[in-house]
Amino acid sequence: MNKPLETDERQEMDELEELDELETFDNPEEEAELTQGSDGLLYEHRRVVADSGQTPLRVDKFLVDHLRGATRHRIQMAAEAGYVQVGGRAVKSNYKVKPGDVVCLMFSHPRRETEIIPEDIPLDIVFEDSQLMVINKPAGMVVHPGCGNYEGTLVNAIAWHMKDDPNFDPNDPTVGLVHRIDKDTSGLLVVAKTAEAKTHLCHQFLVHSTRRLYNALVWGNFVEEEGRIEGNIGRHPKDRLQMWVYPTDSEIGKPAVTHYRVLERYGHTTLVECQLETGRTHQIRAHMRHIGHILFADERYGGCEILRGEQSASYKAFIHNCLEICPRQALHARTLGFQHPTTGEQLDFECPLPNDMTNLIEKWRKKTNAL
Repeated sequence: MNKPLETDERQEMDELEELDELETFDNPEEEAELTQGSDGLLYEHRRVVADSGQTPLRVDKFLVDHLRGATRHRIQMAAEAGYVQVGGRAVKSNYKVKPGDVVCLMFSHPRRETEIIPEDIPLDIVFEDSQLMVINKPAGMVVHPGCGNYEGTLVNAIAWHMKDDPNFDPNDPTVGLVHRIDKDTSGLLVVAKTAEAKTHLCHQFLVHSTRRLYNALVWGNFVEEEGRIEGNIGRHPKDRLQMWVYPTDSEIGKPAVTHYRVLERYGHTTLVECQLETGRTHQIRAHMRHIGHILFADERYGGCEILRGEQSASYKAFIHNCLEICPRQALHARTLGFQHPTTGEQLDFECPLPNDMTNLIEKWRKKTNAL
């Protein structure tokens, strides 16, 4: 059994996990939840005061020297996101720390003060063996504790399911979730039961050898039957709850590629299949918005507005009914494929669309057929 962590060690682990959330390349998490709190505030997680003999030193190097286990690249990502402050003001990685400077690592949610507690929450387990689990997550379930959601998450449910396994510690970052999807996205996730399995699976996500297909209902009709979207994804310059697409030659954001294929057309909306080549935060949602096809019912990106079609009372009522049927972004992680970490066998899983998306699509299908 893993030795329990002391309080200081636990806090350092939490801080490194928070830095991981900024690093989607080292910790690939498709459609990962943003950590921005609803109040828009930033919360101090670590404070380091430069002593009187401090020679001028880049702030990224300075923090790496003071945060055990942190990498310079992760600190740079934190600075890019506005999470590194000196004297209460955000600074870039090249800021030179001077004697007496108060350097703070900030995040948009309070420090987690409690460990992950097992909760008896039902899981839809698609596959399970001694090394891993594949879970079909329902829409509405937060994947990982954070931003005030420290209970009722998928991780709490996994902790309960694994509570009788003495080798599985839900607070140990070397096991558990390999990737994430948004709270309001449904579909498949893989969970590693051992450190070896997680290392192997994370590498597959890192080199993009996994197979991930999503179904999405988006606003608008496509001219083409299929296409490729490429563009760096980073934080929106003004709204930090959103992600934004930047040019591929930009130094902002991370490279991202999404392939899409039209499945059905309903005039004002289209059902598409999206294949991820990379796994960036809100990748499908941001890429589709970038090409003018916002996901239907995606409130954060404007998908709850009537973006196509007439403004008649009957059409408005139709859209209202659609939003009641599926009150979340119409996005489902349908297919997940990877190599088993110990046997090397190719595993491919598929879960059907949940009822809310099935009913939504059927409603659009009937409306199209009635025209």
